[in-house]
Amino acid sequence: MNLSTYTKEFSYNLKLSIPVILGLLGHTLVGMIDNIMVGKLDPINLAAVSLGNSYIFIAMSIGIGFSAAITPIVAEAHSERNHSKLKTSFINGFLLCLMLGLVLYILVLLLKGTLTHLDQPEEVVELALPYLDIVAISLIPLLLFQALKQFTDGLSKTIFPMYATVLANIINVVINYILIFGMLGFPKLGIIGAAIGTLVSRIIMFVFLFYMLMNKRIIYEYMSDLKSFLYNKLMIKKILNLGLPTSLQMFFEVAVFTTAIWLSGLLGEIPQSANQIVLNISSMTFMVASGLSISAAIRAGNQKGLNNYIELKRISLSILLLGICFALFFALGIYFLRDYLPYIYIDISNQENYIENIALVKIASKLFIIVAIFQLFDSAQVIILGTLRGMQDVKIPTIIVFIAYWVVGFPISFILGDESSMAETGIWIGLLSGLTFSAVFLYLRFLYLTNKMINKIHKL
Repeated sequence: MNLSTYTKEFSYNLKLSIPVILGLLGHTLVGMIDNIMVGKLDPINLAAVSLGNSYIFIAMSIGIGFSAAITPIVAEAHSERNHSKLKTSFINGFLLCLMLGLVLYILVLLLKGTLTHLDQPEEVVELALPYLDIVAISLIPLLLFQALKQFTDGLSKTIFPMYATVLANIINVVINYILIFGMLGFPKLGIIGAAIGTLVSRIIMFVFLFYMLMNKRIIYEYMSDLKSFLYNKLMIKKILNLGLPTSLQMFFEVAVFTTAIWLSGLLGEIPQSANQIVLNISSMTFMVASGLSISAAIRAGNQKGLNNYIELKRISLSILLLGICFALFFALGIYFLRDYLPYIYIDISNQENYIENIALVKIASKLFIIVAIFQLFDSAQVIILGTLRGMQDVKIPTIIVFIAYWVVGFPISFILGDESSMAETGIWIGLLSGLTFSAVFLYLRFLYLTNKMINKIHKL
């Protein structure tokens, strides 16, 4: 096959992916806006948001990973024109996400006390705890939003969640500005204001998407069955079989990046703040790859429903190629802008924190070099994971992801991340090593499965 065999799919892949990417960027922008606005206060407040969000990100990874199982099931049912399967996937998926949101909220509250036992700076922990109390509540509307989003993604109606996230971010910016800095007669609440902004914006994000989908009659006919909980044992089992390994995949990845926050916290609040800046920028670029990953899951699910594995392989490789093109662009951008990006998050004119801010910029600039390199591997691994999820292959990929991050990546971060070794640079070398392992072995898994299915069809 020549290159045009893959590039001719770029137009449709982008049309499907752009709303998803913008929606995912909306999720990340909520946290980024908090970081930028809180960072203008001082590095300690920024470190506190980073530490508090480390728990939220772990909970979000479990919830969002679980909800992602809904998309390939819906995509397969959509291509089969199976209305009954669409109904049961929506109802059971929505209620499972509601229950999971409640469980995650309770777990965060129960486990937040462990923050005091992680050897983090005391003043950072004191600020992080009340922030965490408020943001934890937002997990419930976030998971309900995810249930709706994953269902509409499976129908290839990716535009509606994008509208909801755009609105949520506008509201988040306004509330943050008013409450963090005490504008329009409101008290200056600092990071508590950021927490309130996140909670309110996520509630509105869910309510607005729900209203749109009801108004467009996409979920209207399912609501009466939803109230009576149309329990379907086979669908529950299918969602759990896909959702639990998928949530573990995201948990293993997010948890290792969270340990990077904790390890950097052992080095002090300045390295921890620099780590948060670098992590926040890399999270933004990761959302592009994640959007392509969801498109890969949708299109792979469609082709699986049609039993067309030759097209599945071609389309999946096309999305992978598109993702690598984006990753290369981001890698070059991050590398050449590495000395300027940290200034987005700090107030360099603040003389009281001038020395700390300059130290922060120096550390972040150095870390951005590593982040630029792993753009390629990070993009590749998440897109291939999406394809495998669309093929409903999740168990072996989960094992690969676990080995990549916790057998390869974390030990390297832990050993090299010591203050007597390479400090924060060593932490990110470990992350890069895990991503590289994951990308290579997931790609080999994808080739093995698709070639096996193609050969099987040819023998029939």
